[in-house]
Amino acid sequence: MSALTSALPAVSAAFAASLVEVVEAFTIVLAVGSTRGWRAAWVGTGAALALLAGLVAAIGPALLRMPIHALQLVVGVLLLLFGLGWLRKAILRAGGVLALRDEAVLYERATRELGAESSATAPAAASGTAGGARRRLDWIGVVTVFKAVLLEGLEVAFTVLAVGAGHDLIAEASLGAAAACALVLVIGMALRRPLARVPENGLKFCVGVLLTAFGVYWSGEGLSLSWPGAELALLGLIALFAIVGLGTASLLRQASVQRESRA
Repeated sequence: MSALTSALPAVSAAFAASLVEVVEAFTIVLAVGSTRGWRAAWVGTGAALALLAGLVAAIGPALLRMPIHALQLVVGVLLLLFGLGWLRKAILRAGGVLALRDEAVLYERATRELGAESSATAPAAASGTAGGARRRLDWIGVVTVFKAVLLEGLEVAFTVLAVGAGHDLIAEASLGAAAACALVLVIGMALRRPLARVPENGLKFCVGVLLTAFGVYWSGEGLSLSWPGAELALLGLIALFAIVGLGTASLLRQASVQRESRA
């Protein structure tokens, strides 16, 4: 039961965080594949994923060799800062202070920009042979996808390492991240359109709550604090931050409605 209590929040946090980041990265992959060619999209994606896998494989064992209390304190503080950033943005968006992210709009913008670049480079490609043009790899598309997947993937890698290192759950957290990647890839390629209906802000809120709770819990363990109920205290922290976050978002929405009514 204790192992399940530790693993479930870690896997859930890795899955939810990865789902959000992969949806954002897939929007760019889809835009590049649709405008610059799928070969460039897959080459860029594969290169970024290989680099990220190497980073996790290299850094993960090194983290596990650190003294456990020092590791928990460092990771706890980083998770707390990272989680509060996610939670703040999700609360502000839920409260109407910030606009919600729209993957469909971002996809249309990306396809327009990439299409314009493709038109600009078309004359140069036409000057070569037709067979050479077909074989030539579109490096603009490769670099665009590589940067998008790498940037979004670094947040996934950080989440996997951070939530997994504290209690030696990197493998479990990695499985959660891999499941999210597979889910987005299967659904996205089947639909061939951006996953605009994914409740992205709700997922970001959940991730913010989970990472913030992990941050507080592991910072406490790093300082050798004794939590009531041991690992069950983590569930209490998750509930606490969820209630505070939902309450804050509700207050912001009410304030926004009052401002609109006075205007």
